[in-house]
Amino acid sequence: MIPRLDTERLILREWRDSDLDAFAAIYGDPDVMLYLGGELTRNDAWRNMATSAGHWLLRGYGLWVVERKADGAILGRVGLIRPEGWPGLEVGWALGREYWGQGYATESARAALNYAFVTQSVENVISLIDPCNRPSQAVAQRLGETCGAEFELVIAGNRYLTQVWSISRREWRRCTSTS
Repeated sequence: MIPRLDTERLILREWRDSDLDAFAAIYGDPDVMLYLGGELTRNDAWRNMATSAGHWLLRGYGLWVVERKADGAILGRVGLIRPEGWPGLEVGWALGREYWGQGYATESARAALNYAFVTQSVENVISLIDPCNRPSQAVAQRLGETCGAEFELVIAGNRYLTQVWSISRREWRRCTSTS
């Protein structure tokens, strides 16, 4: 049900129970989770994985596990989400700290963004980014997204101020035809 996507260096694939150790470490890292609601326990990491897998069943799209082709390392997750209360179809990413600054977020997010515009009838794709999260803002810019209005997310009773970064289908076509 979850399609596999391949990029030059990465595989975007389905969730497996054996991914738990890697995701418990990623979601338990305070630096990784700084702008994502705070670190998670191992049990909460498993629930997050299950939610990510279930999103595919309910919406027909979701998050993939990002695996490096060279050695099978699990780098994090990337993909498309639109939980109840979201302002649009989002392309989002989260990678383990040791994989930052190597272009993996942009490479995997670009594959997910392309998948969104090829498979979904949407005119825009968004990314909800904390106003202080400069690295994710840089990824959004490399994807061709521009910063728009602020949006307050409410998750489990907690409020998070985000910026809505977005790219239109027309702008995506322009960006993909020049690359």
